[in-house]
Amino acid sequence: QVQLVESGGGLVQPGGSLRLSCAASGNIARSNTMGWYRQAPGKQRELAATITSGGTTNYVESVKGRFTISRDNAKNTVYLQMNSLKPEDTAVYYCNYRGTFGLPNYWGQGTQVTISS
Repeated sequence: QVQLVESGGGLVQPGGSLRLSCAASGNIARSNTMGWYRQAPGKQRELAATITSGGTTNYVESVKGRFTISRDNAKNTVYLQMNSLKPEDTAVYYCNYRGTFGLPNYWGQGTQVTISS
């Protein structure tokens, strides 16, 4: 089992910044991928950014240049620094953990990010 605890969501004005954190605990595989997915109202959940334990990152096109994902392997924690936020970034952001070869797959409880003036 892997437990994921998220923090850092909230309300911010357009152009502002937020930093999300997700701490994993439990049976953590040495080789894993952690990341953030997001789900806006009425839309499907989509990948925002992921990072492997080796540091390889992947971003959805719409956040490239604005979001930065990073991780502290010693703390089993992944971060998402979100800058130049736009109203269309409004969503529930879910932390995700995938073990070696993509399994097992765990989700956090989600944290609301709202961009509004």
